[in-house]
Amino acid sequence: MLRHIIKPDDFTVQELDHIFDIASDIEKNPAKYAHACQGKKLATCFYEPSTRTRLSTEAAMLNLGGSVLGFSDADSSSAAKGETVADTAQVISCFADIMAIRHPKEGAAMVASLNATIPVINCGDGGHQHPTQTLTDLLTIRALKGRLNNFVIGLCGDLKYGRTVHSLIAALSRYEGIRFVFISPEELRVPDYITDMLDAKRIPYQMEERIEGSISTLDILYMTRIQRERFFNEEDYVRLKDFYILDAEKMKQARDDMYVLHPLPRVNEIAVEVDRDPRAAYFRQVQYGVYVRMALILTLLDIQV
Repeated sequence: MLRHIIKPDDFTVQELDHIFDIASDIEKNPAKYAHACQGKKLATCFYEPSTRTRLSTEAAMLNLGGSVLGFSDADSSSAAKGETVADTAQVISCFADIMAIRHPKEGAAMVASLNATIPVINCGDGGHQHPTQTLTDLLTIRALKGRLNNFVIGLCGDLKYGRTVHSLIAALSRYEGIRFVFISPEELRVPDYITDMLDAKRIPYQMEERIEGSISTLDILYMTRIQRERFFNEEDYVRLKDFYILDAEKMKQARDDMYVLHPLPRVNEIAVEVDRDPRAAYFRQVQYGVYVRMALILTLLDIQV
């Protein structure tokens, strides 16, 4: 059966655990998977700039022995001539075995999946969902903490427009014993639909305006940048862009087993001095992103190794 990943809950918790098990095995035994996708082609259709997500997805397919085609800019595709996402998805289905799409409009990945005849991976649609980043985050947390339940996670920065945050909250809400701490200025608070969902599930959360108020209670601190591209008003962006900066002084208040994650790119919300702290795990997070995308490609193509 043709399957896509448009949002994290397209897979059950048990299915995600299986994907993470495959990713962990890939980390330990990369040679075992080196030819798993030989003869298969991945099309990357990126209508929006990306470094980590696009290159990580392409590296994942190349590591599996497959090949890659596609575009990294809407202006270099037929979208510049007015071609719709629906038509592009049907065309790409003639060229490739699996498709990865990033688009600035919410719902674009869903439109692609409804028209493609190959599996579609949502690599980010507007401020809505970013499921492959969420799988990366979950695998990283599991690798660092040994579990995906019973911990406190603080999410800091742009919680209003941050699609990585929205996807991660929704995914973690399916695990037991999770408590959220939302750290943001009032203007960038997590949307009501997120808090309504947490209220309905009786999942505890609290709102904070400063990192210092809660960092000592956290198991995970998930930093995000203030996203210039999501603002309609440059003045608002300039006012908020330096609202949070995690530095070595603030890290002194955190526990020894608290880890810092970040979906990257960072601007200046994490001081470079923090990179030397063993609790800074955001570059390890990038590596886990390759492993989990390899496991996801294998799963969507139904390839057993």
